[in-house]
Amino acid sequence: MNNTAQAAKHHISNIVLKVGGNFFEDQQAQDSFFSSVAALKHQGHNVAIVHGGGAQLQTQLTALGFVSEKHEGLRISPDEQMPAVTGVLAGTLNKQMVCMATKAGLTCVGISLADGNLAVCEEVMPMLGAVGYPHPRSAKLLHQLMHANLTPIICSIGSDLKGRLYNVNADQAATCISSLLYADLYLLSDVSGVLDENKAHIQNLDDAKIASLINAGVITDGMIVKVKAAQEASKTLGKAVSIGSWNDINMMFSQTNRKIGTSITSSPSS
Repeated sequence: MNNTAQAAKHHISNIVLKVGGNFFEDQQAQDSFFSSVAALKHQGHNVAIVHGGGAQLQTQLTALGFVSEKHEGLRISPDEQMPAVTGVLAGTLNKQMVCMATKAGLTCVGISLADGNLAVCEEVMPMLGAVGYPHPRSAKLLHQLMHANLTPIICSIGSDLKGRLYNVNADQAATCISSLLYADLYLLSDVSGVLDENKAHIQNLDDAKIASLINAGVITDGMIVKVKAAQEASKTLGKAVSIGSWNDINMMFSQTNRKIGTSITSSPSS
């Protein structure tokens, strides 16, 4: 663990919230979410927000005449599509998020994984094109923003040391940011958590249960990526990571400390 992570380890009020799913289509969810973020800030928490935007990206790629496909939950992103991908995620959606936050009285700064030496990406596999896996590098920019009472909103566009742009899965991007801040991580979407074979909510999952559900075909596609990102973060941080709905965020941090979503716990030795 680097010095930044060691220092941050003793600061328990860092929170990373990742939003995805249909967030950009749900005005009520947006208002409720950013109101909750403002409340967290008022309580003294440092908050960083990470976002994707798969549905909006798909719409734009289709409008531009691109064929967009997924492989095991990850969007295949040829380099020729990256200007459009970057424009949607780092441009339109990132600035929409900043504007949403402004309505709630927050002062935010929209950035990407490529900014401030936050992370360096490597290609996941050639068949996926410019899909990158982010490795955390420096939390300096995040700490400076938070010290100035600015809330970072981070999109899932990264780069490597040669300047190649990458489309990063937003759950993996959030894991990277939480590692930098030693933060509590909440992966939020439009589902209440991980569901079992009967579509019932699962409150807790460990490595053995996750492997069993994946092998049985209960956890599939994008949820596999999400759960594995949560496992990775749990291993790195040494604490549980939550998968849940942005509609429940106000209950996550209420005085009653109500349990919501699915808590993912993963052993470093697994």
